[in-house]
Amino acid sequence: MPNRLINESSPYLLQHANNPVDWYAWGDEALQKAKDENKLILVSIGYAACHWCHVMEHESFEDNEVAELMNKHFVCIKVDREERPDIDKIYMDAVMLMTKRGGWPLNAFALPDGRPVYGGTYFPKDHWMGVLNQLSELYAKTPEKAIDYAYHLKEAMINFDQVVKDANAPDVSKLDVRQMKIVLLDNQDLEWGGRNVQANKFPLPVNNLWMLRSSQLLGDEKLEEALDVSLEKMALGGIYDQLGGGFARYSVDAYWKVPHFEKMLYDNGQLVSAYAEAHLQKPNPLYERVVRQTIDFVERELMSEEGGFYSSLDADSEGVEGKFYVWDYNELGMILGDDLNHFANYYNISPKGNWEGNNILFALEDEGEFAMRWHLDPIAFAEQMERCRRLLFAEREKRVRPGLDDKILASWNGLMLKGLVDAYRVFGDKKFLALAERNASFLVDKLATEEGQLYRSYKEGKRTINAFLDDYANLIEALIALYEVSFEEKWLDQLILHLEYVRKYFFDDESGMFFYSSSEDPILVRRKIETQDDVIPSSNATLAMSLYQLSLLLHRSDYRELSEQMMRNMKASMLENPSWHAKWGQLALMQVFPHYEVAITGPEAKEFRLGLELPYFPNKLFAGAESSSKVPLLQDRFTDETTIFVCQNNTCQLPVKSVSEARKLLQS
Repeated sequence: MPNRLINESSPYLLQHANNPVDWYAWGDEALQKAKDENKLILVSIGYAACHWCHVMEHESFEDNEVAELMNKHFVCIKVDREERPDIDKIYMDAVMLMTKRGGWPLNAFALPDGRPVYGGTYFPKDHWMGVLNQLSELYAKTPEKAIDYAYHLKEAMINFDQVVKDANAPDVSKLDVRQMKIVLLDNQDLEWGGRNVQANKFPLPVNNLWMLRSSQLLGDEKLEEALDVSLEKMALGGIYDQLGGGFARYSVDAYWKVPHFEKMLYDNGQLVSAYAEAHLQKPNPLYERVVRQTIDFVERELMSEEGGFYSSLDADSEGVEGKFYVWDYNELGMILGDDLNHFANYYNISPKGNWEGNNILFALEDEGEFAMRWHLDPIAFAEQMERCRRLLFAEREKRVRPGLDDKILASWNGLMLKGLVDAYRVFGDKKFLALAERNASFLVDKLATEEGQLYRSYKEGKRTINAFLDDYANLIEALIALYEVSFEEKWLDQLILHLEYVRKYFFDDESGMFFYSSSEDPILVRRKIETQDDVIPSSNATLAMSLYQLSLLLHRSDYRELSEQMMRNMKASMLENPSWHAKWGQLALMQVFPHYEVAITGPEAKEFRLGLELPYFPNKLFAGAESSSKVPLLQDRFTDETTIFVCQNNTCQLPVKSVSEARKLLQS
């Protein structure tokens, strides 16, 4: 018989709907049951594309003996971390404090009032049963020990990421940026790219963008080289789908070779932005191919008919990790024929396989370098590789596909929307702008209210869950970017609605920061302030960047003061650990280096703007209109002829009438 999860919409919860465990979804019913029966709560958190979540489900949650033990002693709650990041962040912080490590599946045990007492990640079956027995016995015989531990753990959690408002801290400086550079470079793998770790290497595009922008603003060749290594090795590696485009969540090795095969929307949206902007700094055909293929992948496999983007593709198909993506050598020979030799040499394929008896497609150099080394005609070789990829992609389409998590999340859609806008900004492909505008219209129509409130999740015509700070922050940032390329002021009007809603319901006067959850939502253990980057940038940092940009665009000194105070609050943490505060580092670059505001008025405003992306300079903000506008930066600047005003620090240089003249001003 199905359990209660059969009535949920989350694909992850539905995966557990036929477990013998008496699962509840998070809510009043489960929490009240724990209080009424004085039972410990088990909060088990994961997501639909998580391989080890599937493993633990099969080993333990589908096992009748284990389920009987869980049902007898605990109120068992399943949580989709992607729908309820607020719950995930609370219990992840607790587990990190207890064990110094985290991940998913996340399994936390809590008192009936929700305060955590123990937790961990994946547990093999025997270990899991031991934990269940020990905790149930502890709470039955000596509940005071659990209560005392929960009290002290809660105190530690309150202090874990506490932000103290520091009005007297010095503003961020260029010296601080250079200090960040030294620390980040020390942590970089200069041979293979990414962080200098031996396993579980994540792309972290927020760090890539900081390196890109700071290398340009500082004129630092070492930063530029480190960034190039990361972007090139990722694009050639197994973490990138060489046939269909798009990145997997991370690689399990230091060489980007073997991916953890799930594909997440949030990674791909951010990586489109990173590769597009890197191409703007230094044109690279590989970067352009990555951008175009990744957008094709997202449109083909993650876009709904209504224009929203789904969340992820599973790591597994037919119950086997990576089965959809890997190849048997003989199968490749049958498909490619005489082309196999060159294809196998380039993509490191062997008869024995390069991973668990099968082959992952990954390269160690770009096609031009390979062709030159083997004395091949580079054009003919590139055409041969493209022909092989098309044949294999067509064959792969016949396979059983990985599972799709078809919920649509505001936060992740904001990241993908920004990626599409950045791709249009760099390449001028109108398809990218059309996709972006369609997605933005969907988000406004389906997830926003007239008062500026957002909902986090949408599935099958139903919106659910009050949005969190990252939902607002990522959408606001994306809508600023969409306004910059379209000059449609409806996007500005929309984002201001959301920003004012956030200031009303999320702001904390004491710290000068924003809470992760709204004051309209119930508080669980504590009200978290999220300041660090993870695979998704810090919501406070993202919002602070938007406040700074809007202060320039709308002449709002209050926005600027708030942004600068948030930066002062976070300066010490940013300098101590820049790898986890790279979004704050991006804001620092805006505040300490020259920043141009480019106003374009007249009938050719949109066409002129496309010509002003070069020369590459990250600190640029565009505003424009063809005839009239209520945007303060554009006031009293309209004539019959298209005119460009290049401004800095509320002072504009003499207007010019051509893109070439404006480019000279941006280089001065």
